[in-house]
Amino acid sequence: MGVADDRLRLVFLCCHPALGRAAQIALTLRLVCGVPTPDIAKAFLVPEPTMAARITRAKKKIVAARIPFQMPGPDELPDRLDAVLGTIHLLFTTGHIAPAGQALTKDDIAGHALGLARMLHELLPQEREVRGLLGLLLANHARRATRTTEDGRPALLEEQDRTAWDQEAIAEAHELVLGALRGGDPGRYALQAAIAALHASAPAYAATDWEQILVLYDALLAIWSSPVVALNRAVVLAMVDGPATALAEVEALEGDRRLADYRYLPAVKADLLRRLGREGDAVVAYERALALCDNDAERAFLTDRLAEIRRTR
Repeated sequence: MGVADDRLRLVFLCCHPALGRAAQIALTLRLVCGVPTPDIAKAFLVPEPTMAARITRAKKKIVAARIPFQMPGPDELPDRLDAVLGTIHLLFTTGHIAPAGQALTKDDIAGHALGLARMLHELLPQEREVRGLLGLLLANHARRATRTTEDGRPALLEEQDRTAWDQEAIAEAHELVLGALRGGDPGRYALQAAIAALHASAPAYAATDWEQILVLYDALLAIWSSPVVALNRAVVLAMVDGPATALAEVEALEGDRRLADYRYLPAVKADLLRRLGREGDAVVAYERALALCDNDAERAFLTDRLAEIRRTR
């Protein structure tokens, strides 16, 4: 069993197990996928100088230890799979929502990541987390035509025209999710795929199964204690138990240093405060989100929200 595609071969090649998992992913994103260091830093929730230093140290370790960059054999692929999955996932993420620049999305990058995920599935069709990753990417990419308004601003999920979503991709994602969930405790990509598939398959925003999505987020947090997952869970919690309950969760996350410069934390907090009628506090949170945002499309959206609140006060 060999890796036929040159692009996927390079990903496996660069994800060398002699490096730490984070270093493998960061180095592969930079050298193979061409993702700018600032974008990689945002994905890892660390300052840009910290990420630049990590990548430099990884390069030096390769040279100093004379690590041979040769294609792993079939029996070595499983040792590199987790880093390969992480690399493809973060590559997709930088295209699905661009960390910086004018446009909200970079569909070419997201499409490239989706292609890598599909080739990985062809290579390892029995790996449940590979199925999960491909299902996750398909379910999210299926909505790409409706994720922005005509002027390029982000469109809220409840505003999107679901008839324009790629139903074939959603159906494929659903089958992959079923396969990823069978056969034992699901991994984090399978759980994320199940969440994305529930969003994509709901006939209307009001018909979304928020309770089941919350259950999936609880399971995801149990195996992956990411503060970003906790923040996303809080958004769902607001739909199940109300914004006040969710706000308490978000305010608790403000003590996590990893989210100190994460623009979505104050953005989520601002929306919850707005829904609770606390306009003055919402203004402060929106201003904080704007200060952290480097994406012009998101900045326009946040500016509109801020202006709307100021008009109604």
